[in-house]
Amino acid sequence: MEDAIKKTRIISITLAIWGVIFLITGGILSTIDRTIVKTEYSVNVDNQKVSDLRTKEIKLKDMELEENNPLSVDPADYIVDSDQISENILKALKLDTSMVNINEPGEYKYTIRYKKKVYTGKFTITEKKLPTVTLTLKEINLNVGDAISRNASSYINETLPEEVYNNLTLDLSKVSTAKAGVYEYYIYYNNETYQNKIIVTEIQTGPKVITPIEEGETNTDNPTDNSNNN
Repeated sequence: MEDAIKKTRIISITLAIWGVIFLITGGILSTIDRTIVKTEYSVNVDNQKVSDLRTKEIKLKDMELEENNPLSVDPADYIVDSDQISENILKALKLDTSMVNINEPGEYKYTIRYKKKVYTGKFTITEKKLPTVTLTLKEINLNVGDAISRNASSYINETLPEEVYNNLTLDLSKVSTAKAGVYEYYIYYNNETYQNKIIVTEIQTGPKVITPIEEGETNTDNPTDNSNNN
């Protein structure tokens, strides 16, 4: 009987100890949870401040374009790293390309204005790249006094694109059809020179043919005056 009582007391004490342990553990966990909640932070992002952080000094590009092509009207196309410039600044930029002549190869200036500050950039217009073609010229035969063509296509064997014909230069400065002879002519295209000759000859005429006068016919070329024989 005493042994049973002792066992019961031991079990009771053990359960009590475990209860105390659970209570202490629960309190610690609760404290940790409250601490975590208290250390949470709220972050608000100001879009305007982020935009300002992307803003930096404007630097212009050295622009280049082939002649006879249109110019861009977007200031962002002229700025180095334009994606790093805030939208508000890009919208306020004033582009001026009035000094650039797209029809004449050369170096020009353009400007971009932001508020009271003016930025100046360089703009190069390059010559248009012409098609690469092969030209062979004709040998021309003319008679003295003949009219001479000024159409370059008349001297070229090949059929070429209109763009090529428009950029040919025909040089007949050493040719004269007033006098028989052999003359050189030239065609210039895309920094190349082509040449051939024009042969001018006298018009060939045969000897004068005299037709005999038939009996009974009158020689009208040399009429005989018989008035003195009467």
